[in-house]
Amino acid sequence: MAIDIKSPKEVEAMRAACQMAADTLLLVGETLRAGMTTEEINTLVHEDTLKKGGRPAPLNYRGFPKSVCTSINDVVCHGIPGPQVLKDGDIINVDITTIYGGFYGDTSATFYIGTPSAAARKVTEVARKSLELGIAEVREGARLGDIGAAIQEYVEGQGCSVVRDFVGHGIGRRFHEDPQVKHYGRRGSGDRLKTGMTFTIEPMVNLGRFEVAIDPDDKWTVTTVDGSLSAQFEHTVVVTKTGVEVLTKRPKPLRLSENVATIFA
Repeated sequence: MAIDIKSPKEVEAMRAACQMAADTLLLVGETLRAGMTTEEINTLVHEDTLKKGGRPAPLNYRGFPKSVCTSINDVVCHGIPGPQVLKDGDIINVDITTIYGGFYGDTSATFYIGTPSAAARKVTEVARKSLELGIAEVREGARLGDIGAAIQEYVEGQGCSVVRDFVGHGIGRRFHEDPQVKHYGRRGSGDRLKTGMTFTIEPMVNLGRFEVAIDPDDKWTVTTVDGSLSAQFEHTVVVTKTGVEVLTKRPKPLRLSENVATIFA
């Protein structure tokens, strides 16, 4: 499949879908608390997305049964909402994808529930920084491998690991398009970035080994093989003539995720 280059009009439509997803993620941050179930998160995301005029992309996507992914502690991605109760000290990634105006917007963040351990803080903040470093590599003429190399170099330098089995992806009128955006790799390798390319960067960072396993029963939930904690942050971006625009950039800090360093000092 060829990489789809978006026109300015298409980028504008994507921006609307992406901002809708970002706003719903902000609402999640305002609502999360210990004692809440992941099913309640699903209901919140589902209802808010519909209220805004969008549709939750995960629902029934290749059989996924819910409207959002909720991944707690050693769950790397694709956690299925249900009766699980959030507890003090948990970290949880909430991954939202909204369909609006025929385009997809995809974003996620890891949140702190109560007071996290030092290990939880480390893996979460390494994941957050790795996304920032990956985005900083995006510019016309750069290579996809530059993104992965920047992320891998930083994460492994912090004593953590980058998941190999799940990667970022092109996005637009389809949930998953070309190219694949690896969060590891070699500088100067991969496709050259061009203005109008839209894709996600979403590094999954493990405190221990990078290997993961898929739950044999539900066929979706991905966990670390060694039981170590995992964290993830995700943005949808577009390559511009002057560099990069983060289409899912939020208008204010994310509660329980951003600007919380002083609380845990």
